[in-house]
Amino acid sequence: MSKKVLVTGGCGYIGSHTVRELQRQGYEVVVFDNLIKGHRAAVQAAPVILGDLLNPADIAGVFAAHPDIAGVIHFAAYIEVGESMEQPGKYFRNNIQGSVNLIEAMLAADVRHLVFSSTCAAYGTPENVPVTENESYKPESVYGASKRMAEQVMEWYDATKGLRFTPLRYFNASGSSFDGAIGDAYKPASRIIPRLMEYLLGQRPRFFINGDDYPTPDGTCIRDYIHVDDLATSHIAALNYLWRGGQSMPFNIGTGVGSSNMEIINMVREVTGRDFEYEIGPRRPGDVTRIWADNTRARALLDWEPQYGLRQIIETDWQWHSTHPTGFV
Repeated sequence: MSKKVLVTGGCGYIGSHTVRELQRQGYEVVVFDNLIKGHRAAVQAAPVILGDLLNPADIAGVFAAHPDIAGVIHFAAYIEVGESMEQPGKYFRNNIQGSVNLIEAMLAADVRHLVFSSTCAAYGTPENVPVTENESYKPESVYGASKRMAEQVMEWYDATKGLRFTPLRYFNASGSSFDGAIGDAYKPASRIIPRLMEYLLGQRPRFFINGDDYPTPDGTCIRDYIHVDDLATSHIAALNYLWRGGQSMPFNIGTGVGSSNMEIINMVREVTGRDFEYEIGPRRPGDVTRIWADNTRARALLDWEPQYGLRQIIETDWQWHSTHPTGFV
């Protein structure tokens, strides 16, 4: 079997780290990206085809030019929760119709193995922690709903056309490459760790924690932060699982360990050697109190497990942001 992999959104944050890991493991990679959020400089030694999934001819042309593609890892999506609530049409068009166009092009080219970059936002506020794949679906944002709807689209293509797919529902993607070459260049930063890095670099006048009155040990929210390189290996493990004949099913991709906002602040202080002030802001609507993954299924069926924890996340992110304060620009 050919080992050529198409990565949609491969110039983005998680996509570019996955491209590097694919290359490290000896796969041939083709990247498809519209560069709205991605950066061409994030990908080296792989062809980057410019196009948009909302234009069916663009993605069909990729399979025509590369008839030996054996599998697809699909990252291309809009991901901002707040923006999704303000511009729902943008998210439904891109995240759902874009996926439909990709799948139709795959099937026309007889490519039937798809790893989908999904999200724990499909669960909304979980009834049980740690979160298993049996948790009920109750997304609380258009973003989360669009990802879950895309999964449902894939379920129907599985039932009717024999598509094999794995939605990877990961938790809080974090960190940067260990050699400092690529990292989270998403601007403006929306996640807590990159925002804190920008604050330390003088790019933000203030830094807020959103709420300190949650029913947790230190009063701040708890999340499962997973290093982007661990996410990269999970996508490759999922693709190999499909190639081995694995059945379509979702996998939670997280460390299984929760870290609070205060634990992040303390680890940043420890890693950077810098003390700093922070402020307490109001809770953000929709923020759940605590959530982390049960990754038992991924460990068992994908033969995957996370290698890194919060310290490595902060160390690599600080290295990236302090040496690339404006990202790839």
